[in-house]
Amino acid sequence: MSKSFIIIPSRLSATRLPNKPLININGKPLIMHVYEKAKKSQIGKVYVATCDNEIAIEVKKNGGEFIMTDSKHTNGTDRVFEASKKLKLKDNDLVMNVQGDEPMINPLDIKNLNKISKENSLNISTLAFNIKNKNDYTNENIVKVITKNKISNNSTEEALYFYRKIKNTSNKQIYQHFGIYLYSFSALKNFVKLKKTKNEINERLEQLRVIDHNIKINVLLAQYYSSGIDTKKDLDEYIKLMNK
Repeated sequence: MSKSFIIIPSRLSATRLPNKPLININGKPLIMHVYEKAKKSQIGKVYVATCDNEIAIEVKKNGGEFIMTDSKHTNGTDRVFEASKKLKLKDNDLVMNVQGDEPMINPLDIKNLNKISKENSLNISTLAFNIKNKNDYTNENIVKVITKNKISNNSTEEALYFYRKIKNTSNKQIYQHFGIYLYSFSALKNFVKLKKTKNEINERLEQLRVIDHNIKINVLLAQYYSSGIDTKKDLDEYIKLMNK
């Protein structure tokens, strides 16, 4: 029987928001806000994968678990893969990559993604939700995904492409993507072996490597809105939300 694991890749290299994982929000570092949401999903063990001792110390101090990884990794997927290998996962185990700057993510969406993926034996799956603001179509910080057909919270659809900017918004299957991926360990092993593609490099979206190699990514509709923290403005908005 397969097991599920959540691995949160985290490092201190952010330029727009320096030392982002360690920013104190209501007495806890940002990374622990994400960690605690992941734990509440109760789908399996949760780890922070990091190359920075400062992050590891904070995670341990706040009662979390971490795995030290190589500092040479240039993306979260490679970091998650190294951590998965250290956990000695089986090919049919599920690995959920939750981005370390998504503190608004709802545990119920994590739980539902895991449930639907298990029931349908999906190799790669992710979440998206309806776009609320027209300006989001051209906001580079908000990644968009176009799916083959309309998605719901109990059935997935194939992702056709991911974008940072979309000018033509006539397509009804455009959604806002957010930072969570679920892989079977065998699919994750395959992914990290694939060569980077021009689209991935140009768009700065590593999921395009999967699309460009004709591998299916399944998209499920999230039930709750979540927004990542990339800028000081994002941080301020999250703190306001927390203090309401």
